[in-house]
Amino acid sequence: MPWEQEMSEKILKFIQNELYLDLRFLKGALCALTPKYMQGLSTLATDGIHLGYDSEHILRVFRQNSMFLNRAYLHTVLHCIYRHPWLTGSRESKLWNLACDIAVEYTIDKMDKPSTKRILSFLRKEMYQELEQKKNGISAGVIYRILQEKQEEKLLSLAREFYTDDHRFWEYGKKETPSPIMQQAKENWDKIARQTVMEQHRKGEDPKQGEELLSSQIKAGRSRRSYKDFLQKFSVWQEEMHCNEDEFDLGFYSYGFKVYGNMPLIEPIETREEKKIREFVIVVDTSYSTSGELVESFLQETFQILSQRNSFFARSKIRVIQCDERIQKDTVIENEEDLHRLFLDFSIQGGGSTDFRPAFSYVEKLRQDGEIRNLGGLLYFTDGKGIYPEKKTDYKTAFLFLEDFDSKNVPPWAMRLQLESEEFLNYEHQAGKRRD
Repeated sequence: MPWEQEMSEKILKFIQNELYLDLRFLKGALCALTPKYMQGLSTLATDGIHLGYDSEHILRVFRQNSMFLNRAYLHTVLHCIYRHPWLTGSRESKLWNLACDIAVEYTIDKMDKPSTKRILSFLRKEMYQELEQKKNGISAGVIYRILQEKQEEKLLSLAREFYTDDHRFWEYGKKETPSPIMQQAKENWDKIARQTVMEQHRKGEDPKQGEELLSSQIKAGRSRRSYKDFLQKFSVWQEEMHCNEDEFDLGFYSYGFKVYGNMPLIEPIETREEKKIREFVIVVDTSYSTSGELVESFLQETFQILSQRNSFFARSKIRVIQCDERIQKDTVIENEEDLHRLFLDFSIQGGGSTDFRPAFSYVEKLRQDGEIRNLGGLLYFTDGKGIYPEKKTDYKTAFLFLEDFDSKNVPPWAMRLQLESEEFLNYEHQAGKRRD
């Protein structure tokens, strides 16, 4: 190894140790990236596995402003903890890169540690104040929405202010299916993120605002994964017409031996049992206390998960019911076109008080009338403030809540799941993507 590279990696190790003294709960994260020499880089970069660097840049900056390298190192690690490289999707890349940089820099500045301390510019203070006044969270997804409303000149100023590391290796995040290596990298960072939260709790000190933000962002990512697993509870086993390459008809197999002596006939079975969702009801609370933006984001995220391959049977039906103290709207989804129409001109109807009972009564009437024959379950998306039904349903029922809620009034027979509002706002609407 040339002396420049050897010295650069010693500097990176020194920075790692210096950050560890201030942020001991980040020990696993700070050691997770393997240094890799990449000629031509003007700053640090990562693909979730390696920490890319150029020796000339490391040596020059370390002599001139070693504090910047500290921040750049932590900045890159936080991108991985926040899963930014894997959440790119169909977003406009420049705007998403800026949103991620702002989210990470906000966390570092609020941590206010000696190894990463800096004087805040007026532009930086102004941006942070705007984020805090919005009260929608400080996640990259929320920031992305705010940036969409800004003029080009302002965006350029913000990009210059918050640029820290190179995101060129995030490109694979735009693919529907990441490579096995990158998928493994994401799973590794999921584990590191969970360990980070555990270490935070173990240290037993009052966390600074930035540390609390870090913890909330990690929990938000876990919320989405648990929600995806939660939806699997509503799937059922059923035979579906589909060529099953893993099994064959034993009758034909035996018949071949009987007729031809030593030649079995292999005929794949035309059906196979699969666990999918058949009929499903989603009720959304449209009372005055529920945000319309969150409702739409929740529906977008739910359908994104349910629309993934092998989630539905060939003939499935989902009803989206809007309800406050009475039924406001009932939309039936049976195919992709129905889904496109739902979000093409989506609007919340309601605004009264919250009563959960009318939705359950309405669903029961649909079952009696034969409109619903094989109900797999009902999801009720709400803030939890309302009148609950007393009678137990004979189908799976779940109430999905945002943030903290008082669960003492929730019927014991109903499932419940707490969701993070910031995580749903993290995901941009997918209607345009599906139409394309």
